Amino acid sequence: MSVVLAVDGGGFKTHLALVQDDGALLALVRGPHSSPHQIGVNGCLELLERMLGEALERTGHGPDGVPAADVGQVLMAGVDLPREEEELQAAVDARGWATRMTVANDTFAILRAGTERGWGVALVCGAGMNCVGVGPDGRHVRYPALGTITGDWGGGYDVGLAGLSAAARSADGRGPRTALEHSVPAHFGFDTPLELAEAIHLDGLELQRLGELAPLVLAAARDDDVATGIAERLVSETVAFVRVTLEELGLMGESADVVLGGGLFQNDGGWLVERVTERMAAVAPAAAVRHVDSAPIVGAALLGLDELGAPAPACERARRELGTAAGESAGG
Repeated sequence: MSVVLAVDGGGFKTHLALVQDDGALLALVRGPHSSPHQIGVNGCLELLERMLGEALERTGHGPDGVPAADVGQVLMAGVDLPREEEELQAAVDARGWATRMTVANDTFAILRAGTERGWGVALVCGAGMNCVGVGPDGRHVRYPALGTITGDWGGGYDVGLAGLSAAARSADGRGPRTALEHSVPAHFGFDTPLELAEAIHLDGLELQRLGELAPLVLAAARDDDVATGIAERLVSETVAFVRVTLEELGLMGESADVVLGGGLFQNDGGWLVERVTERMAAVAPAAAVRHVDSAPIVGAALLGLDELGAPAPACERARRELGTAAGESAGG
């Protein structure tokens, strides 16, 4: 029996799974955010090691000095540059969790979870936003995704910050009136945007918590013009990423799969996916846009099973069992 170690590490949460080569789920552990951008490489490794220990305990096997798995797929948000990937790869290899380890960005998990083809475009919109493209010939298109310093806008933090800014401008009259003026501070227990701003500036409320506002802003986009403007900017950024990636791969006229994943696409009630699909129809009408139904951890596990040469029934079983368990984990 061979075993796959799969990790999907994001800016909000982390999943770690052990999956047998026949697709049977041995253990799934959920943890907090693990992106090296947020907690550093050492913090990331310590968290994953604790989660792996918990997974092994659930299978009845504690650490015994041998690799826990035959292959490992550690797919992480915040592993954006080749240098970052090499650093984390070396650190993970040194831990000896699996005989063969692969470290890459979490967008690859989204792509594999969303398509059986092995190529296409995947865009993840969670705490931040990133995109990857894989061509039929194996070519990759990737982006640094370092935020504003590399021209990026999008993801929960940016949407939440835009919501707070719009709320503040509504309150003092510099901008148009919006319901966000009341709903944004209320989320944190305040009456006004100024009170929330003071809590951030003087009282240590972490800026990253503004990502909590993203679902609120997107929900308001259905009937609030200001919130709609923020949401439409997110749609435009998504379409720009996908368009450029398809162009770079020479797939503008092809029926390429475009897979959308991440928390913001999950929590908006389908509005974002509908708008992206509408906009993409005008840009690349042959592309097939879809929201990924499976959790990213499923994609990480499938990549490991692919490496083992597992047959289709094993992949189908892993998709079913791990997908169900990951959904229950998110709900709990």
